[in-house]
Amino acid sequence: MLGILKTTILMSFVTTSSAMAHHPLAGKPMESFTDGILSGIGHPILGFDHLFFVIAVGVASLFTGRALTAPLAFVTATLMGVGAIIAGVQLPLVEYIIAFSLIAVGAILLSGQSVGLARILCVFAITGLFHGWAFGETIVGQEIIHANVLTGYLIGLMLIQWLVAVGAGLFVSSSLKVLDSGDARARVIGGMVAGAGAVFLLEGLETALFSALGLL
Repeated sequence: MLGILKTTILMSFVTTSSAMAHHPLAGKPMESFTDGILSGIGHPILGFDHLFFVIAVGVASLFTGRALTAPLAFVTATLMGVGAIIAGVQLPLVEYIIAFSLIAVGAILLSGQSVGLARILCVFAITGLFHGWAFGETIVGQEIIHANVLTGYLIGLMLIQWLVAVGAGLFVSSSLKVLDSGDARARVIGGMVAGAGAVFLLEGLETALFSALGLL
């Protein structure tokens, strides 16, 4: 079972890496179920802040003992976030909270302490809403939201995030042989994730400051 799962995850990365080298639809509007799937697959991969966080989700999930199921809390929350923006719900400071989410989960891993299941699922659920809301901007940016496009988008979004998260966990456990949150290498991963989040956060603050000063 584990071998089949690894093969499936590897194939997903191989098939999407060439297709998603650029924007999955080259900026064209989504008009079909396939368009929706491709866009749903592409956006979490092409957005490095999202990609880094999904990887962190997989690593943190590994240390809860629920490597296959814990990421579903985040994935489900992202789908709810997409639904929220389509329904017209406005979430505050989305990009900043997304950046801070990397810092938060990275800090949990960096601490080397046990990753409590309840705590991390709560973090996944809250942050997932904001990541999903940002993903949903792609959908609401279209004049007409077709049901088949939305369905494909949600399926692609759900599958790729779960595969990336589980793949990250499997890589850390099987290839790096890291099975405990106290392992120094796990803490290094956490530091890298938190550092990436800090960079994204500072970039956002810098852009906001320059805009306020009329320099952009």
